[in-house]
Parts: sequence; C-alpha cells; structure tokens
Amino acid sequence: MKFDLTPLLRPHIANLQPYTSARDEYTGKEGIFLDANENPYGSITDEDHNRYPDPYQLELKAEIAKIKHVKPSQIFLGNGSDEAIDLLFRAFCNPGIDNVILLPPTYGMYEVSAGINDVETRKVPLTADFQIQTDLILRTVDKNTKIIFVCSPNNPSGNKVNRKDILRLLGEFNGLVVVDEAYIDFSDEPSFTTHLGEHGNLIVMQTFSKAWGLASLRLGMAFASKQLIKILNRIKPPYNISGLTQQTVLASIQKVDKVNSMIADMLQEREFLKNELSQLDFVEKIHPSHANFLLVKIPNASHVYDDLIEEKIIVRNRSKVQLCEECLRISVGTRSENEAFIKALKKIYTESFNL
Repeated sequence: MKFDLTPLLRPHIANLQPYTSARDEYTGKEGIFLDANENPYGSITDEDHNRYPDPYQLELKAEIAKIKHVKPSQIFLGNGSDEAIDLLFRAFCNPGIDNVILLPPTYGMYEVSAGINDVETRKVPLTADFQIQTDLILRTVDKNTKIIFVCSPNNPSGNKVNRKDILRLLGEFNGLVVVDEAYIDFSDEPSFTTHLGEHGNLIVMQTFSKAWGLASLRLGMAFASKQLIKILNRIKPPYNISGLTQQTVLASIQKVDKVNSMIADMLQEREFLKNELSQLDFVEKIHPSHANFLLVKIPNASHVYDDLIEEKIIVRNRSKVQLCEECLRISVGTRSENEAFIKALKKIYTESFNL
C-alpha cells in the first residue's frame, strides 16, 4: 500500500508557490547570461564564482545516486543534515500543535530544531544498552505525532539500533520515521536506503562530514520518496548548496577507494583505542561502537575532561547526558593522536587519583 504524505503536510505548504530562480527558468550552460544580475566580469578570486550554482545539484545527485544505489529523484542535498532536519519540521509540524518523538540520548539538533519551530518533543529514553523501546514509542504516539527520529549508529553511544525495531516503527506508525545514518560508513549494517521502495514514510539521512572528511563543506544527504523530496525542494532556499561545494564533492566522489581506505584505517584505530583502554584498570566500561568514536565510562569524568584540556587533548564530555553518566565520547584519531590520548589519560589518573 502506497503511503500518502498529503495528510501529514501542513496545508499552507501544500499550496505554497516556491521561489523561482533564474536557473529554474533556464537550465542551459551556454549563452549570454543577462538574467540573474550577476557580475559579468568574473570574480575577485583566481577562479570564477560569479555565476549562481545549480539550485537542484542535478549533476552531483546523479553521481551520488550511483554510489548510494538510489535514484537521483530520491536525493535531497542540504547545508549539512541539519538543514534537512529543519525543513522536515517546517513542512510537517504545525507550531504549538504537533509533536515529534525523540529517543535520548541522541543527536541534539533534533530537539534544537523542534524548539526553534515551536514543536513539542516527547522523549522515550533508550534502554540501558541503548536500544529503542518500540512498544513504549508506539504508545506515546497520538494524532498529532508527525515524526520519530532514530539515530543509528547512535550518537553519543555509538551502537547500531536493532533493525527489526525500526522496521516495526515504519510499518505501524502513520507518520514519518527519520533514520539518521551519519555514521553508517563505520558500521557493518546495510543502509536503510534499501527500504525506500517499501516505506513511503522513511527518510534516511547521511553525510559527507565523517568518512569522506568534508565537514567544512557542509553537505548532508536525505534519501526519501520522490514525493517527499519534491516537498523539501519546494521550501528550501533556492541556492542552498554553493557551487564550490558542488564542484569539490563532484571531484571527490570519484575517490571511493581512498574513502574506503580511510574508513579501514579508522576502524583499525578504533580497535587499537578500544584495546588500549580495556587494559586500564580505572576504565569501567567501553560501549560497543559502530561509529568513529567510543563512549567510555570512567570515574570523575568531568574532572578528567578538564585535565585532558590542560594537556591540549579535547574529547567530548557526555557525563551529564541521560544514560551516559561519567562518560567521555572519544573520537578516533590517528595512531599518534590515540597514543597521546592514552598517555595523557594514564598521567591524569596517576597524578590526580593515585591509581
């Protein structure tokens, strides 16, 4: 049965006439361009950036479709995944009326975007081993629940969420299910993009920031039905992805072998870091990870975090986050960075806690 997005969509969005840019009216690349009030003399930089970029990134989407095994019409590109998150709120959630379900501990921007858009958040905590409580989630849903956000592999815990639980949500929830796969490249789990044809209420988010090493370019991907992608394109800013970003990613996307090599190196270093930490008596727990970081429970985590900063080693203090008490989140570094971290950690516990 085909999923119908129309009842979920905010009525004024359904009737919205989107802004029409000059590049909507003429998509050719040749000619004398006197339509967009651009600088005809080029740019002040060595390379010309005086022309507006493709508003729909068609060339880039065609290449992404090949490596992600989806159709170009199933791809939305945003200024980071955060743009897609915000647009979903704008398109589907009526301020002060609708709600979304969050599964803490999870990525913080879901709640921030909800707050900006005046949308209620209903929180269903993960279990002690960071899995979702499917029955409780479905009981929390009401007629005004529009979106459930699932982060897998989860941030900040690093684990993958049981696939069957997410599939159950997709089948039983009559709203949108966002599966945020920012860390999927480091997992042995296949992407949920393989389920796009079965579930019209599925949105899968990925990024070029992690495995591809392109964080400063701010390019996030959302994969969904053609109908849903059209909605996001209707309400996005006309030129949301810069021409420089499009050109750089288009060139980078041909280097899949290099990406795979970097992923292999990071996975090897993740194991190195895990093994080194497991040999330290004061480390209480290393949570299983399918991401490029480890969540580690240690005594006096906040104190240790501050001491690590003194050593010019910066990790993420998650000790005040629900279910992450006394935990630090440690991104996988290079071998020399990981060794420096372990050395500093040993020094801190030796000098400060006499362990």
